[in-house]
Amino acid sequence: MEKKSAPATAKPVQKKDGKAGSMFASIVIPIAIIAAILIYMFILGNPANFEGGDNANHPLPGNYLGQVYKGGFIVPILISIVILVIAFAIERYLTISKAKGTKGLEQFVRNVRQKLNMNDINGAIAICDQQKGSVANVVKAGLLKYQEMHTDTSMTKDQRILAIQKEIEETTALELPMLEKNLVIISTIASISTLVGLIGTVLGMIKAFAALATAGGAPDATQLANGISEALINTALGITGSTIAIIAYNYFTSKIDELTYSIDEASFSIIQTYAAQHGENNRI
Repeated sequence: MEKKSAPATAKPVQKKDGKAGSMFASIVIPIAIIAAILIYMFILGNPANFEGGDNANHPLPGNYLGQVYKGGFIVPILISIVILVIAFAIERYLTISKAKGTKGLEQFVRNVRQKLNMNDINGAIAICDQQKGSVANVVKAGLLKYQEMHTDTSMTKDQRILAIQKEIEETTALELPMLEKNLVIISTIASISTLVGLIGTVLGMIKAFAALATAGGAPDATQLANGISEALINTALGITGSTIAIIAYNYFTSKIDELTYSIDEASFSIIQTYAAQHGENNRI
């Protein structure tokens, strides 16, 4: 019965987390786009940022908001990208922190090992209940299977060890995908942010060269300046969004690897302890 109850408990949680992640993305993306447009129109494009109170003129000296506004229609797209990176980074941070549990992973694994060495399985399960999170859920599933196999006489020793390993692997397969959800969005943003900024750069340079080409004598200084400003601002915003996304993706990937390593370490201790107590050291 324990073998059936553990997966049955984990699967609804996984499904719920998946729906929550999809709902978060479907809500945040349109909100980020709307917020970026409003920022571009009413904050960056505020007439007070420009000479003569007209956003068609040059920005006031030293007014960076007006300078960013001159980046053109690509600017709100890049702003929305930056907002999305920050929003998903915060969401992943909270999710992974929750999966980690209430205490440090090293201390948790150490405490579980101590209980296993003392053959105190109930104490190890109690530690998992206190720790909470994905790592504790996987370890607890292995410990519950450990208890079940300890009293099961219908299977050989090798089959019992394989059953414990399978239970840990199945629970891990249910827990880990939730941690990686939405990371694909961050990695996608890391790739496209620079490209979107490059599009704005090209459009700005086209305007700058157009101002030189159409000038009969002296070039139109305003159009030339606007074109160069658009090119440089879009480049800066594109690189900024891509940089934040790359840092966030690498950070969260390393944290997930840390969780996976802790699961493997605790799982190995469970299998090793069971094998040692049943004369199966040769299988470890």
